[in-house]
Amino acid sequence: EQQAASAEVLKIISTSPTELQPVLEVVVRSAARFCEADDVTIFELDGQYLRIAAHWGTVPQEIGVRFPCVRGQVAGRAVLDRKPVHVIDLQAEAEEFPEGSAFARRLGHRTTVAVPLLHEGVAVGTIMLRRVEDNPFTNKQITLLETFAAQAVIAIQNTRLLNELRQRTDDLTESLEQQTATSDVLNVISSSPGDLQPVFEAILANATRLCAAKFGVLHRSEGDAFRVVGMHGAPPAYVEERRRNPIVRPHSETTLGRAIATKRAVQIADVLKVPQYFDPPLGYTPPQLSKLAGARTVLAVPMCKDDELVGIIAIYRQEVRPFTDKQIELLQNFAAQAVIAIENTRLLNELRQSLEQQTATADVLRVISSSPGELEPVFQAMLENAVRICDAAFGNLMLYDGEAFRFAALHGARPKWEEMARREPVLRVRPSSPLGHVAASKQLNHIEDIRKEQAYIERQPATVALAELAGARTVLNVPMLKDNELIGTFSIYRSEVRPFTEKQINLVQNFAAQAVIAIENARLLNELRQRTGDLTEALEQQTATSEVLQVISSSPGEVEPLFQAMLENATRICEAKFGTLFRFEGHAYRAVATHNAPQELMDEYGRHGLRAAAHRGIEHVQTLFGKGRVQFLHDARRIR
Repeated sequence: EQQAASAEVLKIISTSPTELQPVLEVVVRSAARFCEADDVTIFELDGQYLRIAAHWGTVPQEIGVRFPCVRGQVAGRAVLDRKPVHVIDLQAEAEEFPEGSAFARRLGHRTTVAVPLLHEGVAVGTIMLRRVEDNPFTNKQITLLETFAAQAVIAIQNTRLLNELRQRTDDLTESLEQQTATSDVLNVISSSPGDLQPVFEAILANATRLCAAKFGVLHRSEGDAFRVVGMHGAPPAYVEERRRNPIVRPHSETTLGRAIATKRAVQIADVLKVPQYFDPPLGYTPPQLSKLAGARTVLAVPMCKDDELVGIIAIYRQEVRPFTDKQIELLQNFAAQAVIAIENTRLLNELRQSLEQQTATADVLRVISSSPGELEPVFQAMLENAVRICDAAFGNLMLYDGEAFRFAALHGARPKWEEMARREPVLRVRPSSPLGHVAASKQLNHIEDIRKEQAYIERQPATVALAELAGARTVLNVPMLKDNELIGTFSIYRSEVRPFTEKQINLVQNFAAQAVIAIENARLLNELRQRTGDLTEALEQQTATSEVLQVISSSPGEVEPLFQAMLENATRICEAKFGTLFRFEGHAYRAVATHNAPQELMDEYGRHGLRAAAHRGIEHVQTLFGKGRVQFLHDARRIR
């Protein structure tokens, strides 16, 4: 019956890994039944408090209530001492357990035992049994309670791990969505030079979708007023009103007015509570913003260029629900993109190179979003765009492990340089070399002519190879930094002496920053995949244990189904080809269960069995198992 109860708990854990409460409720019911308790409570440790997580029994308890975790209570002492606490008559132990004894006298229970919930030696809570009579729990019941405590810990940790996994997945998905949205806007900017309307539409569409807003409006500065130049998702009546009256002069206490004055993001949770919105002379009167648009929560972000206000982007919800900090930050990014678009249009001829750079950034972001976890295509896209836009001859990206550099990607290099990179991918440089300066200073290194560098004059091998094998003259090495730690370099080269411009240097710095983001994304995805694999393996093992326990409980006295279930699960989970279970009978071993074993082998077992005295190998295995070790015997014929 106890095994059946354990099987039930494990089954719920495996079938409902994210739902903790049903598991804890089964645990308290089972503990009460098999430990013959009148009341069972599971507490979770919440800082300095114990919070009631599950309860069954006669003692009044409310889920979620917290108590101080102190030694004067049985549950608190079990957590603090990390070992079981058994009190025969808690009402009589006022001196040893003052808080617990007073509680027992008030509610009428006496014998109490608590077992801590331990995870890797750390107490995360406790499970406590109570009896209304002076009747000690047996050692067997306390041992069983420890089993239930272990199951509760499994359920708690599974839930926590799965929730963390989902949160990481959600964060990563949100990050990729934002990068994709940025890519979309940049694509529109680059494909519609001089035409701002599709850019504003793309910005508003992405901003309202990612920020979960109902509609959005974009305004541009026009003298002492603002003109509505873009809308997305707004109610038709409001759209028509704004088309008839596109000029807005907002009051200083409205969202737009505050954003104009402070040049910062401003949010109003409920516009109906701001009287200035209903002043008839205002640009936003009740028939416009409230009645026609139904707006309640408003977020406005200024669009500034060199501290000069060029416009405002605002998004709205028709219910009272404030925007989060992440959504505010995202809207600020979209506002910055709108400024870029406006400036690109105003300086179209001068900024064509900037548009080309943004297109390259969009290409890289597309690669990042479409190839999560794959760094090679991302690096290649970055190098290809950097070399092309900066008019370089070739480029390479190297990763740094704290001691040496390793080639991670190349583009446009001469065959001899590529061959050297394949033959000697790890490059150890001297402190006086260009890469050595980058490693020491964590600053970019712009060299007009590599042949005039001291490292080349001293004939340092790495610098000589760069100049003579690769044909480099002008060199730009940009560090890739994460938390101010060097993780690599992004380098482009010209085969003639011609320094790179400031804009080209800034572009390479942007690519270096994107490379760091791509590396971090790949790391997070790999961790996520590893956590998913570990969790899947753990659930498979728990399910297998549950199946075996179910066979035990459903077929008492029948060993064949049990042996078969064990072998099937063992060979599957351990990725074995087949398995056999032997029983020792007198002086020989007899095969009593098999799974996927070759028929020829089973016929051999049936004719001869395995004589114990003639097989010291198996006796040796038994000895090793007794010491807690496992010996793999690879040559079955030799044993025979």
